[in-house]
Amino acid sequence: MDYTIIKSVLMIGSLIVGFGIFGIRLRGLIKLMNSVEGKSSIVIDRIPPRILSFISDILGQSNVRRKIIPGLAHTLIFYGFLAVQLHSLEMMIQGVFPGFGIEHINAAFYGGYLYLADILAFFVLIGLGFGLFRRTILKPKYLTNGMDAKLILIFTAVIIITFHFVNAFSIGLSQAGDGFKFGEYFTISLFLYEILNLKAVSTFNLASGYEVFYWIHILTILGFAIYIPGSKHLHLLAAIPNVFLKPLAIEKSIFKTDIEDETAESFGLGKVHELNRKNVLDLYACTECGRCEERCPADRTGKPLSPKKFISDIKHDLFEQKDLLFNKEYESIQPLVRADGSITQDTIWSCTTCRACEDICPVNIQHLDIMLESRKFQVLMEASFPPEMQETFSNLENQSNPWGFGADTRADWSKGLDVPLMTDNPEADILYYVGCAGSFDDRGKKIARAIARLLNKANINFAILGPEERCNGDIARRSGNEYLAQMMMQENVEVLNQYKPKKILTGCPHCFNSLKNEFPQFDASYDVVHHSDFILELIQNQRLKTNQNDFGKLTYHDSCYLGRWNNIYDSPRNILKSINKKGLVEIGSAKDNAMCCGAGGGRMFMEETLGKRINNTRAREIIKTQADTVAAACPFCITMLDDGIKAEDGKMIVKDIAEIVDEVTHNPPNVKK
Repeated sequence: MDYTIIKSVLMIGSLIVGFGIFGIRLRGLIKLMNSVEGKSSIVIDRIPPRILSFISDILGQSNVRRKIIPGLAHTLIFYGFLAVQLHSLEMMIQGVFPGFGIEHINAAFYGGYLYLADILAFFVLIGLGFGLFRRTILKPKYLTNGMDAKLILIFTAVIIITFHFVNAFSIGLSQAGDGFKFGEYFTISLFLYEILNLKAVSTFNLASGYEVFYWIHILTILGFAIYIPGSKHLHLLAAIPNVFLKPLAIEKSIFKTDIEDETAESFGLGKVHELNRKNVLDLYACTECGRCEERCPADRTGKPLSPKKFISDIKHDLFEQKDLLFNKEYESIQPLVRADGSITQDTIWSCTTCRACEDICPVNIQHLDIMLESRKFQVLMEASFPPEMQETFSNLENQSNPWGFGADTRADWSKGLDVPLMTDNPEADILYYVGCAGSFDDRGKKIARAIARLLNKANINFAILGPEERCNGDIARRSGNEYLAQMMMQENVEVLNQYKPKKILTGCPHCFNSLKNEFPQFDASYDVVHHSDFILELIQNQRLKTNQNDFGKLTYHDSCYLGRWNNIYDSPRNILKSINKKGLVEIGSAKDNAMCCGAGGGRMFMEETLGKRINNTRAREIIKTQADTVAAACPFCITMLDDGIKAEDGKMIVKDIAEIVDEVTHNPPNVKK
């Protein structure tokens, strides 16, 4: 029988088996995604911006390249592997229809493509070489380095190497015929052709060598396709839709649970079947690259939380219990958080919600959606949370502040200052929402007084709510107590909607984030500004006249809820640069790479008994700058950094930007004294 017929039959059989198994496994993944019961958060809208995001994040590899050398290596592998696939597809078709060839359609295009693909394929080997070096020599702690990763390297290397060998033998075969001259377009493969001295090989042996490497190449691709759906390289299938479906803006609020839904059997996330389809797509998209783990303050300080492992463990839990999901045997499904499982209470309560994991993730996984829903279930359904939070929740419920001070003393911090209440000045241009720290914490009161003095110096018509103000709900909400959070938010909303303030000013990033991004969920949408932006505007408009002072070496710590949550990085820096004669020195990890102070996610009111203290670790980073003063723009950060620096025997002073500006501001001539 003619070999071409045998080859066609074998190729058809291989394609049916390979892509058939791939299709079955892919169908199983889709079925599993559709088996979860959580309310879907997949939104397909604003298609043009999503296409631009796809071009930037996938084709441009923008997120991947944030780590320069590994990102460059991945980009080389990505484009090289992509470039090879058109030629591989052509070879598959030729296996069934021997006379097929892209050169018959457009020889110029085909030649140019081969030239580019041949070079890009070689770059894949360079990228793989770095990957191998990284896994065998560098061995970063956060990088998953199991057999799965090694098999992926082997699969990819075999596909690329056989691609070059097929091309080299194609050059030899084309030299003997009148068809397309491959040697005119290949570079790397031509070099291989010459090194192997294939011009001295007979046509029969050239054809035999071609067939050997041809089948190795094709079968490896099919084997890779079969392997992908069950490997960590599942992200090759899931990353593109996950990036395309990601929130187009930073997701600044968390999911609002309908706590009045009488049909709901539970609230939050207790078992894997309560995930939603976007959560499952996140699990599929994880590459286990470990960038989230490298950035996570909990993992860096020895806590039992790695964002990478957290996502991986849930994915494994999902796969292991898929039969129960398919059969809707929900009662038999194991709880997500359990003492004998991979995810424990200590895991979920170690999170500071700093968002470093989400910010650095190259495939836009939303870790906090799952983390915070898990906390919500533990608090609302299991009444399981760190014991010290019992007092915090009680204080919030009874006095609407975490310390339990009398709610009627909320305005006492302003005694001696000209600070009117909204009840006396309902037409104020600015409502200064002071927050719990500014109202009750001794250190926070100093910041609040500095802000009030600046407003008076700038002749701003402002007022505060005083006893009418309630906690913004951030601590309760991010600690899982959604019921309590919504209660306080609703109380605030009623007051705000009564006054309908023109603009709300906050001195706390947590208050800022809640009022600006979460209160609209409760029908209270107002213009909210953080004091760093507002003070900078006052300086630029010369409402505040500042002198340059010598604060010595000055540095700035980024608050997570101001920076990563709300993308405010420049305003505090511009303020400090304008008033300090010696400018500003940056901390080693700054802006979107800044380490958390450890207070977020309710951690300010939880004991830190596991591993090293996060604020002490951050303090050591700050001390390395040898600065005289460290500035921040968050009362929680101020407290945590002050404690951490003292614990590490640092000598620098910690101040809020408002306090620093207050020191160098004098009243303009047109301001009433």
